[in-house]
Amino acid sequence: MNIKSVLVTGGAGYVGAVLVPKLLKKGYYVKVLDWYIYGDVLGDHPNLKNIKGDIRDAKVLKREFPGIDTVIHLACISNDPSFELDPKLGKTVNYDATIQLVELAKLRGVKRFIYASTSSVYGVKKEREVTEKLSLEPLTDYSKFKAICEQYIKKRQSKGFTVLILRPATVCGYSPRLRLDLTVNMLTIQALVNKRITVFGGSQMRPNIHIEDMAEIYIRSLQYPASKIGGKIYNVGYENYTLLAIAKMIKKILGDRSIEIVMSPSNDNRSYHISSKKIEKELGFVPKHSIEQAILDLKLAYEQGKIPKALTDNKYYNIRVMQRLLE
Repeated sequence: MNIKSVLVTGGAGYVGAVLVPKLLKKGYYVKVLDWYIYGDVLGDHPNLKNIKGDIRDAKVLKREFPGIDTVIHLACISNDPSFELDPKLGKTVNYDATIQLVELAKLRGVKRFIYASTSSVYGVKKEREVTEKLSLEPLTDYSKFKAICEQYIKKRQSKGFTVLILRPATVCGYSPRLRLDLTVNMLTIQALVNKRITVFGGSQMRPNIHIEDMAEIYIRSLQYPASKIGGKIYNVGYENYTLLAIAKMIKKILGDRSIEIVMSPSNDNRSYHISSKKIEKELGFVPKHSIEQAILDLKLAYEQGKIPKALTDNKYYNIRVMQRLLE
């Protein structure tokens, strides 16, 4: 199938702000449906339509679906703290809207549906390698509804309607719509601004993936034959490190001996080492970027003045923006 047009929900978000320009550069026609509560960093382009709207609004979806070949569904109330601010809102956006979206997409003739889930659906695992074959034991409502949506979407797979579910690791690196509440990004900016990194716990294992690689797998997902990806689920995240190891890496990469690493207790026991051998074997996808590059990208952006008021501006922190929105 020759895919020409893409609807990206949440396309003005952290990953979307990197993905959408890449799609446009490759010649796709792109519609972005987003609240734009973090601002509009996408700008104008002849092949881009920015739609300020709510994915829960069926009228908007029905109006915009004609001519769309593929949906990349990124939109959600993202991360556990933001979801827990208003669980009812979280459910309507992350679950109810997703079910409606996939049903309308199929009804309106969309050919491919790519769903951004999360590697946190596994919960805490003792296994050294967390593969797609292991059971899902989500610890929070955010990851629970991601898991439920996965199950529903997979059942919608059919001839003519290809569904693909990706379970990203924690994304890192610079984006025009930057998030500083993600592990590598957060610890790096602490080191740059305060010369001090606070590590809560430290032994918890976290999988990571560079934002450029995350955008790349979404683009490739438009190009794979339907027979190769239909109904499949893949982990996407190669670099597994403990929180303490990430902090030490940041200090080393920045090359500043004055940076202090401070340990603090934590009741967050989430720890998992996800395996991405399946996507490498079946689709040949291997990342080209690293955590080290993400750290250096953030350092460069900070030094160039692209991250002003890094610790105080609410726009970098999802929970602060959600709190303000709910107020």
